Amino acid sequence: MSGVSSRAAAVDAAVRDDLEIVRRALELHPGLNRYVGRTAIADGLARLAAIWEASPLLADRYLSLSRFLASIRCGHTYCNFFNQSGAVAADPFDRPTRLPFHFIWIGDAMVVTTGFDTGLPRGSVITSLNGEPPIRLRDRLLEYVRADGHNDAKRVSLLEVRGDDRIETFDVFQGLLHPPRDGVHRLAARLPDGGSRTLDVPAIALADRRAQMPVARIAPDAPSWQWRMDPNGVAVLTMPGWAMWDAKWDWKAWLADRLDSLDGARGLIVDLRDNEGGEDCGDVILSRLITRDFMPPRLQQRLRFRRTPTDLDPYLDTWDDSFRKLGEGASPLPGGFLLRPSSDDALRIVPAAKRVHCPVRVLTSPVNSSATFQFASNMRRIGGGKLVGRETGGNRRGINGGCFFFVRLPHSKIEFDLPLVGYFPVDRQPDAGLAPDIPVSDTAASIARQRDVVLSTAMASL
Repeated sequence: MSGVSSRAAAVDAAVRDDLEIVRRALELHPGLNRYVGRTAIADGLARLAAIWEASPLLADRYLSLSRFLASIRCGHTYCNFFNQSGAVAADPFDRPTRLPFHFIWIGDAMVVTTGFDTGLPRGSVITSLNGEPPIRLRDRLLEYVRADGHNDAKRVSLLEVRGDDRIETFDVFQGLLHPPRDGVHRLAARLPDGGSRTLDVPAIALADRRAQMPVARIAPDAPSWQWRMDPNGVAVLTMPGWAMWDAKWDWKAWLADRLDSLDGARGLIVDLRDNEGGEDCGDVILSRLITRDFMPPRLQQRLRFRRTPTDLDPYLDTWDDSFRKLGEGASPLPGGFLLRPSSDDALRIVPAAKRVHCPVRVLTSPVNSSATFQFASNMRRIGGGKLVGRETGGNRRGINGGCFFFVRLPHSKIEFDLPLVGYFPVDRQPDAGLAPDIPVSDTAASIARQRDVVLSTAMASL
C-alpha cells in the first residue's frame, strides 16, 4: 500500500512541477492579458490542473493544455506539432483516424476539394459526418485552435485540410476528440449534380495523408514560388509561404528578376491565400511601389521580463540565448510592461531603383497572419494595390512574436511555443483582421467547376 501511495505522490509532484513551469513561463508572455483577464487565466490553470491530476493519459494532457493555451487567443502560443518529440509526437499525431480527402469550409459547409479514392467529386458537400452535421464537430474543435484575438476565421482556416501542412490541425484534434468507430468514417454527401450519396470510407494514417500532398520541389534549391505571365498581360505571382530561413535558392534575386520584367504589363496579382507568414519577403514588392521611404505604423514592442529566472532556464529552449536577457535596458511602462528599444531603420522600407508601375492586386484569406497580415496592412497604407478575397487572419489590435522560447515540460515531455515580444499599436484598433477591398469567396459550385473566382475577380478588376 505504501508503494502505491508513494507512486501516487510522485505522479502528483510531477504534475505540479509541469504546471508550475507552465504558470511561470506564461508570466513572460507579453500578450497574456491582451484578450483575457487575470482571473480567467487563473481559472484556466486550475481546470488544467484538475484534468492532469485526474488523468495520466498523454492525449488528455496534450488536449487540455492545447485548449487552455488557445483560450489566451494568441496565434503563436500553442503546443506546436512540429516541436514535439518522442511519444508526444507519435501518440497524438500518428493515429489512423483521418478523413481520406481534402476539404475547406465555405460558411457552415464542409466542401470536398480533392476526393482521392473516395468517389466524392470536387465540390461535394458533406452533410453528415459520423452521424452529425460536420459543423458541430468543427465548432467543438475551434476551442482547441490558436488564433489572434476573436478572429475565428483564422481558426476555421486551420480546421481545413488543403494538403499544404505535414501535420494538419483538423486531423490532430479530430483524431483525439472524435475518432471514427471501427476505423471507418460514415458519410453522407450532396453531389455537385444535385444527387446525394452515403458511403463508408476507411480512415487513413499520417503517412497516407502525407502521400496525398502535392509533389514537393524537385530540388532543394528550386523556387518554392510560381510566376506566370498570362496572355492578357497580367502577371500572377503565387507565394504559398515565406519561411525562407533555410531556403537554398536566392529568392530575392528570383523575385527581383520577375519584378524587373513588368514593364508594359497590365497588372500584377500576388496570391497569398495559402501563406501564413514567415520572413518579410513582401517588403521587396513594397519597395517597388513607393517613391519615398515608408515607415510602417509604429508599434510598441512590449516585454514582461528583464532576465529569465535561472531556475526556469533549463525548460526554455531557443535558438538564441540572448533572448534570456531581452529586457535588459528596457524602459518601464504602466501595467508591468517593459518597452523594448527598437530601431526605426530596421523597419524602414526604401524605394527600389526600378519601380512597378502597373496596378497590383493581393489575394487574401484568413490563412494570412504574422508577416502576410503585416504586408497586406502596409500595402493598404501605401495605396499600392487592392486586397481581393476574404478577411485576413492576424489581428489589427496587435500580435505577439519576434523572439520565442520553446517551453519543454520535464515530466509530460509536452512542448509549447512562447512568444516574447508583444506588438501593440499606439492607437486603439478593432479586434479583427483586415477586410478586403473587393470581398469574394469560392463556392461549392465554383470548386466543382474548378473555377478560381477570387483570381478571376482580381483579373476582372484590372
